[in-house]
Amino acid sequence: MSVITTIEDLRVLAEKRVPRMFYDYADSGSWTESTYRANEDDFQKIKFRQRVAVNMENRDTSSTMIGQHVAMPVAIAPTGMTGMQHADGEILAARAAKTFGIPFTLSTMSICSIEDIAKHVGEGFWFQLYVMRDRAFIERLIDRAKAANCGALVLTLDLQILGQRHKDLKNGLSAPPKPTLANILNLMTKPRWCLGMLGTPRRQFGNIVGHVQGVNDMSSLGEWTANQFDPTLNWEDVEWVKKRWGGKLILKGIQDVEDAHLAVRSGADALIVSNHGGRQLDGAESSINALPRIVDAVGSQIEVHMDSGIRSGQDVLKAKALGAQGTYIGRAMLYGLGAMGEQGVAKALQIIHRELELSMAFCGHTNINTVDKGILLPGTFPS
Repeated sequence: MSVITTIEDLRVLAEKRVPRMFYDYADSGSWTESTYRANEDDFQKIKFRQRVAVNMENRDTSSTMIGQHVAMPVAIAPTGMTGMQHADGEILAARAAKTFGIPFTLSTMSICSIEDIAKHVGEGFWFQLYVMRDRAFIERLIDRAKAANCGALVLTLDLQILGQRHKDLKNGLSAPPKPTLANILNLMTKPRWCLGMLGTPRRQFGNIVGHVQGVNDMSSLGEWTANQFDPTLNWEDVEWVKKRWGGKLILKGIQDVEDAHLAVRSGADALIVSNHGGRQLDGAESSINALPRIVDAVGSQIEVHMDSGIRSGQDVLKAKALGAQGTYIGRAMLYGLGAMGEQGVAKALQIIHRELELSMAFCGHTNINTVDKGILLPGTFPS
């Protein structure tokens, strides 16, 4: 195996090792994927101002996100079916995040359950919530997150209905997955992955199976989930979730200034500027372009975070310069996980941290909390 120095190196290795249907699930957007591509491309348009003859000793990337100390302003984003990129994927990613000193966010649609993470990693991890039609299930889910001493609840607002993802449709990705000839042939080329899956009992949605009446296997699960995402979700539901939860609340999926004002009014602790990694509304604005406008509008009233498109420490630095108190990595983590399990996630975090601290120093700063728009070349960033 060649030396791994970038997130792209991990992506290439993950593509070789993860079955096509699950790799494509992670590495795709909706419809034409224009927003998915713009999330990355718009970061590249932003240029730094290089400074010289500045003391670069004692570099410090540590910061806080919702009052929690973080080794760098990065958290692991909630990603569905993480445990299908690698056996026990959520446990491994959570371990790597805890060791590094950043938050890990577990998705509602995870393979490993809340209890799995609490048992193997301990408390403090964050939990992401989708609001389903079955409100009794949601109440139990929130209570389970409380019992696991989760440090924050991340409420996703931009998935009331599913965006159309063409690769998933073509690959037959469903619950349960369709055993097409192409899928079976592809699985035969992934012995490492198959052995890992044979060695774990965690192969279905752990937060749901066994926790909903009548959902005891993959086929009954598929029927239940197809009808459960709630298209009626509204700001009154946000208030209901906030009261039920009672702890730190982060609202994910804000792209518009009007919605940012509503997020402030809800009393949430933070919002995440996010377009769901380009997986929902194709043709929507990139998150990095939307970020400065939302920071200007509400940044003095609520903590602003961002995700979608971050593939390097330089991207983290640019988001921080444009006012994000924290950022989230989803695909960068999944590439590491699919490539090399826990070691791969650790490698992804090391790569991002190294790029972040070096780039910060080249821009004349040794403390991430002093970084602002002044490190960026005027005219190259959105305002």
